[in-house]
Amino acid sequence: QLRLVESGGGLVRPGGSLRLSCAASGSTLDYLDIGWFRQAPGKERAGGSCIDSIGSTMDSVDPGNGRFTISSDNAKNTVYLLIDRLSPAEKAVYYCAGRPSRSHCPMESSRYDYWGQGPQVPVPT
Repeated sequence: QLRLVESGGGLVRPGGSLRLSCAASGSTLDYLDIGWFRQAPGKERAGGSCIDSIGSTMDSVDPGNGRFTISSDNAKNTVYLLIDRLSPAEKAVYYCAGRPSRSHCPMESSRYDYWGQGPQVPVPT
């Protein structure tokens, strides 16, 4: 069974950058679509970026606005999300999610089967 473990969350100053990691076990990235989502307090979970089994990526128009960079290291079986110029409004729990790869990776959370525990990213005002 696929297991996803995120790391890299923590306090970030406004305007700073953050890199989150999502380590997969139980399957390899060659067979997975991995997506990054976030959920701010009182809001619905929103998609950020995703990467499929051949390395093709997709970004949501919102909330990333071009500041999300998703990448993968197949040797480490890990997917990364780099977020630049964080704002206090982006304080959220960030989740990675996975599913057996089909075609292009989706940005709808309902289409993923496995979820990580979600590291907190508090951004002070």
